[in-house]
Amino acid sequence: MSITRSLAVQAATRADAPALTCEGEQLTYGELDALVARCAARFAAAPPGGIALDLPNGAALAVLFLAAARGGREAQVLDPAWPRALRADVRERIAPGLLVTIAADGDVRLPPGQGLAGLAEAVGAGAAAPLPEPDGALPFYVGFTSGSTGVPKGYRRTHRSWTESFDADTREFGIGPADVILAPGALTHSLFLYGLARGLDAGAHVVLCRSFRPRAVVELARRHGASVLYGVPTQLALLLDLLEGEGRVLDGIRLVLCSGAKWPPGRKAGLSRLMPGARFAEFYGASELSFITVAKAEEEVPEGSVGRAFSGVGLSIRDRAGRRLPAGRTGLVFVESPFVFSGYATGESADLLRHGAALSVGDMGMLDANGFLTLVGRSKRMIVTSGKNLFPEEVERLLEQHPAVRAAAVLGVPDGLRGERLVAFLCLREGAAATRAELTRWLKPQLPLFKVPRRYASVADWPLTASGKTDFPAVARLWPGRCELLP
Repeated sequence: MSITRSLAVQAATRADAPALTCEGEQLTYGELDALVARCAARFAAAPPGGIALDLPNGAALAVLFLAAARGGREAQVLDPAWPRALRADVRERIAPGLLVTIAADGDVRLPPGQGLAGLAEAVGAGAAAPLPEPDGALPFYVGFTSGSTGVPKGYRRTHRSWTESFDADTREFGIGPADVILAPGALTHSLFLYGLARGLDAGAHVVLCRSFRPRAVVELARRHGASVLYGVPTQLALLLDLLEGEGRVLDGIRLVLCSGAKWPPGRKAGLSRLMPGARFAEFYGASELSFITVAKAEEEVPEGSVGRAFSGVGLSIRDRAGRRLPAGRTGLVFVESPFVFSGYATGESADLLRHGAALSVGDMGMLDANGFLTLVGRSKRMIVTSGKNLFPEEVERLLEQHPAVRAAAVLGVPDGLRGERLVAFLCLREGAAATRAELTRWLKPQLPLFKVPRRYASVADWPLTASGKTDFPAVARLWPGRCELLP
């Protein structure tokens, strides 16, 4: 079965129900199924290889992604924000059978503003043709991890890895045809692409937007009666700030699904107040592993934990040799599930470890006696200072709970005596101020002394990756001349 397994069924039984909306353009299930079928026939007849989609965010990208999957081809979703040389490098490595782009060098060139009207004709599609249902083991998607240096890792997924996720997701969240799913991020980010495919598989109405603008997202939620909201923490925080500042609430949302980073504990009360009807759930995952754990507001999740194993996932903590460690011991997080990726299309990862069917991407953590996972950090981010190992994520989480701090990055800079000296880079909240002494007093009661940074630097323009996470390599390059030491 393919990720588009539900489209024809929905078209046959609910043809006039809204399926996909993006900023003024809307398709019913009958219209979406017909358009996807025409484009799928075009892609199925393309030369061997994947279908590379190098397109702006929007409804056309969504439909062509679905069409590639329906046509039994691999949709290779490129990021149009990449520099030209990087895009050329990635395209050479993935060797697509067909490149669809707004640039001049594509096999199929679309106008920059291409919408849904005339899309089939623009890609050269004729009439729909009967196509076999793609096998679940067939690759349908190559996504790319965001980063600031090197070739992005392209991870490959099979239909089954997502359809199994859809089924597990139903057990966890109960998304169905009555829902309106708002996925307001870029489809180059797998969270929002998954939200699109997941919603359509459930027969829901999926609402997208070309770019994330907090006020526009709030208006979309109100206009379409959104009941499920996907978001990363930075986006959700901006939405809450807007609602708070304007004295408004979003009371139609029943479920908020958050991923990409840990949701700050200090913001949970605000979310409950400003989205009063919403259940909140955050999940920890990885591009290679998909869902790993889930933490639901209604469950008794220990403070600081990323939750319990997601439905269908087996978790274990092991050492690098693959030996299982008991509850309470810190080690590598290993995952066994039907959701994992099938391999890399580009790049590689020195952090990826396999022991039998269990995979690890290098995250360190520990399980308690009840099966709740607490992450310690990434093995590759470990800092050695004064002869001791330190995972900076613990320090960052505490700094981000300070009222003046919006975001933190704790990095090691070379030090001849200590090996590495800790520097805390901070993005301060608008109008807020902090001093080194104040931040040190904040941390000392909560951390051993060797984990408390001696220097703090303010960063005016906080570097983010395309997926909205802190860009740590870019932050490191700001030291020492492009940041301001706090007094």
